[in-house]
Amino acid sequence: MAGKLSTNTKKLIKGILFTFLFLFIFRLGYYVTLPFIQTNITQPVEFGFLNTLSGGALGNFSVLCLGISPYITTSIVIQLLQMDIIPTLKEWSEEGETGKRKINQLTRYIALALAFVQSLVLTIGINVNYSNLYFVASDFVYDYKALLFIYLSLVATAGTAFTLWLAELITTHGVGNGSSMIICAGILASLPGMMKDLVNVYLATEETRNIFIFVFTFVMLILIVVFIVFMESAKRIIPVQYANRPAAASFRGRSDSNIPVKLNSASVIPVIFASTLMSIPTTVVSLLGLTDTSKYAATSAAYKTGYWLNQVFNTTTVSASGTKINVIGFTLYIVLIVLFSFFYSFLQMNPDKMAENLQKQNAFIPGVRPGEETSSFISRVLFKITMVGATYLTIVAILPIILTAIFNLPSSVRVGGTSLIIVVGVAIETAKQIKTASQEKQYRGFMGVIKWDLLLWAHLVPVKELRLP
Repeated sequence: MAGKLSTNTKKLIKGILFTFLFLFIFRLGYYVTLPFIQTNITQPVEFGFLNTLSGGALGNFSVLCLGISPYITTSIVIQLLQMDIIPTLKEWSEEGETGKRKINQLTRYIALALAFVQSLVLTIGINVNYSNLYFVASDFVYDYKALLFIYLSLVATAGTAFTLWLAELITTHGVGNGSSMIICAGILASLPGMMKDLVNVYLATEETRNIFIFVFTFVMLILIVVFIVFMESAKRIIPVQYANRPAAASFRGRSDSNIPVKLNSASVIPVIFASTLMSIPTTVVSLLGLTDTSKYAATSAAYKTGYWLNQVFNTTTVSASGTKINVIGFTLYIVLIVLFSFFYSFLQMNPDKMAENLQKQNAFIPGVRPGEETSSFISRVLFKITMVGATYLTIVAILPIILTAIFNLPSSVRVGGTSLIIVVGVAIETAKQIKTASQEKQYRGFMGVIKWDLLLWAHLVPVKELRLP
């Protein structure tokens, strides 16, 4: 048994090492910039949350600048389209492993097409207002711009395909979900930059030295991590009992069970979706160079449009006097998070389908009639839980915005927010997967001992006297 346990442990360690190797390769792509692009810019374009998802590669114009974000967007849309919107996708979702493979393949193809469109818009947008800053001065850049745009878009799309391949390798040979691990690695890679900015602003110079804010930031960070871990692990148990079970069922286990409902069943998807939707208009405004609020009084309608788009879709406005919260954008951000939380929670846990499955399995919730009443009961429970979960997500998402406005923190410092939820969520799920894998190995070893004891007992005790407990 010791040999088996040692082998299984080696297999787990091998998976962890493979994961680190693939993540290291992914991170190397951050330093490989797109052809004909220079990145030593004093005032680079701000890409907001899209840059966070790519681990800073978008701001660096790396070959992996889009990262895995096109795949995430496509996955969410495909999942939404399975709700009787496209019958074919709904049929595939009910075909088991075969249908799952078809959906995954379709998701990859659409993600690559979306990556090409996004990279094409990105390069054209840079050319409109930042051509002299970002593009290297050469005859090819000036004479063949259309060909240049297509070439850069193909390279960025190939980077997305490479990232998806690495994610699949991590899922197959490593530990954890590959897509989640890559996003998590990109976010964690920004922590040294955050530390550096904090030290430079609040400790390095006498003029801006403020030890209180420096310590307060770290204390808040630890408290928020503890809060997120608690909330992500919280769940509501719905008891379930089985009627008319065969007599042999008592040997297999208990006649009752339960349905665990996570407090935050939608996970971080509502915040990602809300942040992505709000970052698209602001990114376009930034690429078009319409972020100069001093030109609002000008007669140009473009600057007025850019100003109001920033007010509506940007939660904050950064100026020389500090960071100010945009009331309209801030409110819209909260509303989108709450709406997507309810929408995605009821999408993940369909009360009608759950009630139907319970009835098929001859199960019921104590004190609740099967059928419509069960569906109504689950809907009420899910609504209450989602209200708490949406409030939790909103608090964590808006906390960095409020703290940045109050203490004028650097833009790279995010105390809370989507990034922290993703990192903590991925860490919890990966730890559970490792624990489950190790427990499975122990169970197999334990059952091996039990089988040997039963065989020995069978030889010593007559067959008629052998009774199973």
